[in-house]
Amino acid sequence: GEDKFREQAKACLRYGAAVVVMAFDEVGQADTAQRKVEICTRAYRILVDEVGFPAEDIIFDPNIFAVATGIDEHNNYAVDFIEATRVIKQTLPLARISGGVSNVSFSFRGNEPVRRAIHGVFLYHAIAAGMDMGIVNAGDLPVYDDIPEELREAVEDVILNRPQRTNISNTERLVELAPKYKGGKSEAKGPDLAWRELPVAKRLAHALVNGLTDYIEADTEEVRLSVERPLHVIEGPLMDGMNVVGDLFGSGKMFLPQVVKSARVMKQAVAYLMPFMEAEKEGKPRENAGKILMATVKGDVHDIGKNIVGVVLQCNNYEVIDLGVMVSCDRILDEAIAHKVDIVGLSGLITPSLDEMVYVASEMERRGFKIPLLIGGATTSKTHTAVKIEPGYQGGSTTYVLDASRAVGVVSGLLSKTESARLQAETRADYAKVREQFARGNTNRARATLADARANSFKPSGWQATPPSFIGTRTFTAYDLGDLAKHIDWTPFFASWELIGRYPQILEDDVVGQAATDLFKDAQAMLAKIVEEKWFEARGVVGFWPANSDGDDVVVWTDETRTVELTRLHTLRQQMSKGEGGRANVALSDFIAPMGERDWIGGFAVTAGHGEPEIAKAFKDKGDDYSAILAAALADRLAEAFAEAMHRKVRTELWGYAPDELFDIEALIGEKYRGIRPAAGYPAQPDHTEKAELFRILDAPAQTGMALTESFAMNPPASVSGLYFGHPEAHYFGVGRIEKDQVEDYARRKGWDLATAERWLAPILNYERGK
Repeated sequence: GEDKFREQAKACLRYGAAVVVMAFDEVGQADTAQRKVEICTRAYRILVDEVGFPAEDIIFDPNIFAVATGIDEHNNYAVDFIEATRVIKQTLPLARISGGVSNVSFSFRGNEPVRRAIHGVFLYHAIAAGMDMGIVNAGDLPVYDDIPEELREAVEDVILNRPQRTNISNTERLVELAPKYKGGKSEAKGPDLAWRELPVAKRLAHALVNGLTDYIEADTEEVRLSVERPLHVIEGPLMDGMNVVGDLFGSGKMFLPQVVKSARVMKQAVAYLMPFMEAEKEGKPRENAGKILMATVKGDVHDIGKNIVGVVLQCNNYEVIDLGVMVSCDRILDEAIAHKVDIVGLSGLITPSLDEMVYVASEMERRGFKIPLLIGGATTSKTHTAVKIEPGYQGGSTTYVLDASRAVGVVSGLLSKTESARLQAETRADYAKVREQFARGNTNRARATLADARANSFKPSGWQATPPSFIGTRTFTAYDLGDLAKHIDWTPFFASWELIGRYPQILEDDVVGQAATDLFKDAQAMLAKIVEEKWFEARGVVGFWPANSDGDDVVVWTDETRTVELTRLHTLRQQMSKGEGGRANVALSDFIAPMGERDWIGGFAVTAGHGEPEIAKAFKDKGDDYSAILAAALADRLAEAFAEAMHRKVRTELWGYAPDELFDIEALIGEKYRGIRPAAGYPAQPDHTEKAELFRILDAPAQTGMALTESFAMNPPASVSGLYFGHPEAHYFGVGRIEKDQVEDYARRKGWDLATAERWLAPILNYERGK
């Protein structure tokens, strides 16, 4: 009933949670499109209009039921879901749609190829209608166009409940066809050079699509000899081939590693042609689809994602001017004017970069810019872009770009003479709704006062802390890269290339398996060279000190007398309202024993990035962006592996509180061990400035060559730092949003004024800054 629904909704709102609302009412599950829409609309009005729930936090599940059951009443179930989804997305703004996808194919359990085809066809149409997410094995989905035509047509007839084509029903036709496709995956074929018999233009396209460089110069020369000018080779067959790459990537038939390899082939062909073009002294430059300036903002050193986006845009005939990392606002805007660019793109990984992006946008407004601004990077979001960045730049449009796969579509739309105005207007309207919902959500989400949160602190059970084997620091230079390679967690490596799936299962994935396998092979070959030829150097420093908690601070002592403070580490406490009998409001200081008891804390800073910028630059100078990005991605993985390997050494030897630990690599990656190593800038301690004190007491710059930028990003980028907590009940958590009373208290403890505290804690403030 509605009363119970309101009660539960208010509880979810207090906890700051999103909700999944099934299309159920007092009568039961909705099975027709009309009933699905009626129930979801009723729930939406209660949640949004009465409870004050943010609409973007509402996820409707309009019930996916099995089709092809042999019962005529079930034939329209997929259509009912798809049509209900379409209406809900049109009439209930910002609400999301989800569903249990495997339900739709339940009639064919035991025939996985047919079930995969059903899922692929169903999702193709449901996503087009507005479905946002689903419960499905994402690693076992086929690309729609790759489903055999005969099977796809039969499945589509069932999903869309089309009129039967023969004297038997659509269900019966699919049942008859199903045994033909029951079986395993097809075997991969060996190398095939039949493509070398194709006309040269098709050979170039084949080389570009497949990332093959062996014959590219010979084929490019063959075309050059047949055209009037060298430029025509680029503007003709090479761009034709890259257009095929762009189309395949846009339709989900190619993936990022393959696209970046294609760019490497293109650059090699262009480099071959350059001497001929220079000798001809051509005055007419190659026409491009638009000019885009990209930069990682001031204080931030991370650029793998930006580099990938740049390559994808270049593959689609856009000229990309990449200013690199740690680029000041003035330089970004001056270069944009000098190059007369069509679009400016800003990237950043760490949260202080968000403020710098806000500043760049405001400066674009002040200086009268009218061109589109793109925002991207791991720390960015649609909400932050809409709430903080877009309002400050009204001269042009501001658009958040989720990942490289969306970049081309956004850029082409913004630069289209026919689509740009409509796209910008839709984005502005969408962002206005996001701001409205954000404001409503902030005012309705209950938070505890700092005093109440502290009264509800985490109180670990008593235990006898183990003293570390030494007090002070210990440095590790030229750490064995071969050992680090064994500790690599490969799943995030694939994710950095937008190949989503868990390693090693991703290598067998029906959709991305081949791309993942090819990428992994290349990564293993480069990793072997990194280790054997010592391309990178890994350095680290670890330290341990006596420590005690003092409220929300951790006092770090110089020695065991515990009389002289070495430093004071500041932590932040959760302020979400937990309700009676709920969980504790945790701060990291809760995991350290209070004054008068014996406890210790550790710290570390490790890097595997020395040498990586030089290696990446050497590849880039040769036009090999693929290898440059691969090297940077592997350096990142080695740095994380270094942190994991060092933590194991700390637990078993250096601190020694778990000397008998016997976890394998998989268990280590899954963090099954005792103790945690939280890092500043991450959910348990969102304040990046805390790195400064850690670096000082570790003497990290002198011991490791690591440095902090003005925004407290670590350089080299492939670096990790953090604290060690040994308490058996220590666990990771997220501070979440905090109130002004805690910000004022934190500022006092840090010796800051309120404005400084609000600047560094901006991403987690639960109130409007400066008010």
